[in-house]
Amino acid sequence: MGKRRCVPPLEPKLAAGCCGVKKPKLSGSGTHGHGNQSTTVPGSSSGPLQNHQHVDSSSGRENVSDLTLAPGNSPITRMNPASGALSPLPRPNGPANTTKNLVVTAEMCCYCFDVLYCHLYGFPQPRLPRFTNDPYPLFVTWKTGRDKRLRGCIGTFSAMNLHSGLREYTLTSALKDSRFPPLTREELPKLFCSVSLLTNFEDAGDYLDWEVGVHGIRIEFINEKGVKRTATYLPEVAKEQDWDQIQTIDSLLRKGGFKAPITSEFRKSIKLTRYRSEKVTISYAEYIASRQHCFQNGTLHAPPLYNHYS
Repeated sequence: MGKRRCVPPLEPKLAAGCCGVKKPKLSGSGTHGHGNQSTTVPGSSSGPLQNHQHVDSSSGRENVSDLTLAPGNSPITRMNPASGALSPLPRPNGPANTTKNLVVTAEMCCYCFDVLYCHLYGFPQPRLPRFTNDPYPLFVTWKTGRDKRLRGCIGTFSAMNLHSGLREYTLTSALKDSRFPPLTREELPKLFCSVSLLTNFEDAGDYLDWEVGVHGIRIEFINEKGVKRTATYLPEVAKEQDWDQIQTIDSLLRKGGFKAPITSEFRKSIKLTRYRSEKVTISYAEYIASRQHCFQNGTLHAPPLYNHYS
């Protein structure tokens, strides 16, 4: 069993891209096509995973990209006609822990949309929101279109107060994800925003001491050049990709830049931290509906009314 920590270990503030661009299908070894990309998985000599960022963790900052998050894992939302607010609902047939009181709320996604909207249209930033300002590690994810293609995803493993953290990573994920050009006004109507809060960090007993579909994982390892690297997958990733534990670990090593053959002995040298997350997603249309009472001229392109927040 893992040793539980309430928060991640003390470390410099880390920025991490949480999502990837394509969905590979892993087998035991070999090279698989990603459209016009190529991906090397354990046993292949064709080169490392492409279009995933990683840097030396000794710099105090990392940018490690996850694969696409599963949209089906987001809480269902509904509109409250009286207040125009969105609230998360328990998922039918969802995990048992959906019945607990969640910290994450759809209003957090609305606040992210407010921040991005005001930035893109040159309005002053919105006032502080009403939801809790407790510190959490967090990720903000942007997807676009009916197929919910990834458009940006960056977060931090360092606990940040939610008001400032969501404001910062809203813009960082929307404008500074190096895999994509910055988001534009024209893209707003097709966007989906997800907020993930990371909780229940535990030191795993070994690299298999975690459960697919339940835990996110963050690994630390020494690469073939003797440099420490880190990489992470959020809890939804392995299940979405239909990977087992070893496939997930091997993919994460490749994503973190490990190019040498992956052996059982090397896997045992990995330091693994497992965690859970609370996540909520809303669309731009849901955001507009929740803010409709704030728009003065009846159009979608009006600024949020700043007295919406206390």
